[in-house]
Amino acid sequence: YPQCFQAINYLINEASPQLRKQQQQLLTPKFPQVTWKNWQEIPDNSLIGCCFSNELIDAFPVHQLILSQGELKEIYVTFNDNQFRETYQQLSHPDLAKYFNLCNLDFPSANYPDGYRTEVNLFALQWLETLASKLKTGYILTIDYGYDAEHYYHPQRHQGTLQCYYQHHRHNNPYIYLGEQDITTHVNFTALQRQGELLGLNNLGLTKQGMFLMALGLGDKLQKLTNSTNNLQEIIQRRDALHQLINPAGLGNFTILLQGKNLTQQQQQFILQGWQF
Repeated sequence: YPQCFQAINYLINEASPQLRKQQQQLLTPKFPQVTWKNWQEIPDNSLIGCCFSNELIDAFPVHQLILSQGELKEIYVTFNDNQFRETYQQLSHPDLAKYFNLCNLDFPSANYPDGYRTEVNLFALQWLETLASKLKTGYILTIDYGYDAEHYYHPQRHQGTLQCYYQHHRHNNPYIYLGEQDITTHVNFTALQRQGELLGLNNLGLTKQGMFLMALGLGDKLQKLTNSTNNLQEIIQRRDALHQLINPAGLGNFTILLQGKNLTQQQQQFILQGWQF
């Protein structure tokens, strides 16, 4: 949709100087309306439109907590005798305990076994607060994998959600392959919704990526591919790529959260009807 793209200003907030340089080399010659800014360069209440992220929050740093002898402790890391060792101490920030009140959870409680460990992503709440302060009118679209609070902090999920990826292999040891692997945790979407309400955002919709893309017309695109006169192998490859995006056992199970700010009732209805939340 080139006409739509020409009518907007596309702003990228990229924290990595190396990635920002690569993006600029790739995009600037073709798309002059694409610019790069950090949070400090964006005035408060200046953005009008859509602020979206895709698999951003799962990469934020988290606090790891553990239930030890009925008391909630934070997991710290020491380095002795050329080895990393975990130690359990008092919570480093009072907001860690308040986090579960935000999510309306009775945690810790007798329902949770001793040794239960999990994570709290305070950085995600700070990020949303910053983003909401920059947005004047529009909506925030967050795409990531995760759960609501009840499922995230279920007693049976006693080892949390922290996962590591090294050369496309998944494991759960963050103390190896230092600096060479991705470390991620799932997203607590209830926390984002509740934090958004405190910041004056309206929760407009929560759905799965498969349903979201089908509502945007992915089914029609698949049908057009079926009737296409392109090379058969190319058609099969493109259909497979699109099916992966809606597969409920894979990418289709990603969660889509839509939050709005200062939208009229008519604007909200237009968005919700178009995306069929």
